[in-house]
Amino acid sequence: MDLNLTGKNALVCGASSGIGEAVAIELAQLGAKVTLLSRSQDKLSNVQKKLHNPDYHQIAVVDLSDRCSIVDTLTPLLKKQNIHILINNAGGPKAGPLFEAGVEEFEIAFRTHILASQTLTQLLVPGMKQEKYGRIINIISTSVKAPIPNLGVSNTIRGAMANWSKTMANELGAFNITVNNVLPGFTQTERLEKLKDAASQRLGKTKDEVEKMWKDCIPMGRLAESFEVANAVCFLASPAASYINGINVPVDGGRTPTL
Repeated sequence: MDLNLTGKNALVCGASSGIGEAVAIELAQLGAKVTLLSRSQDKLSNVQKKLHNPDYHQIAVVDLSDRCSIVDTLTPLLKKQNIHILINNAGGPKAGPLFEAGVEEFEIAFRTHILASQTLTQLLVPGMKQEKYGRIINIISTSVKAPIPNLGVSNTIRGAMANWSKTMANELGAFNITVNNVLPGFTQTERLEKLKDAASQRLGKTKDEVEKMWKDCIPMGRLAESFEVANAVCFLASPAASYINGINVPVDGGRTPTL
């Protein structure tokens, strides 16, 4: 099985922590040159130090909700190198009921997820076509299969992202560019801690009780580690996944109640 990414360039969004950080570490381990992207220079610098051969990789400080920032920062970089692998990954909207969400919450989420992914894809795909190799992998959520209670805006945006991805997969497949989604379940990240806090307050339970409640609905009986999600992402990014296109891959210990 060919998992070697030597000679491949990857752009990892949301690389300053959590799943994005884990993906960057694993891609570098497989030989890819990684561009780490997020809003925080300091956090990205810390992650870069963890990568195999740190000086081989680079940083792009970008706010994904700002399209101009994406274009202005990445255009000079793309003049120097093509990107073979794009990891679309951004923090989810805050928790809360859908009915109570303000319009501005949808607008911010739409910019950060859909419009950012569209902009990045339009910037990077010409280079992927030139290289005859492209992997676009979107880290979204199991909510695209079964909506998660109290994540109204997230459920909505993640569903839109999944359909964006499937449409793009149909359009780009002929160019040896695959587009797939990885759907993390309960994964031990900063984001999960915030959701745990919100659930604790909403349900009147301790954080330990909330975590136990979550584990009880997972057949494997535990939360995921970030690297377990990253492993699925890296497989889809590799030559070994050359004929896998337009799919959702849950990494959730079997929790999602659908096939």
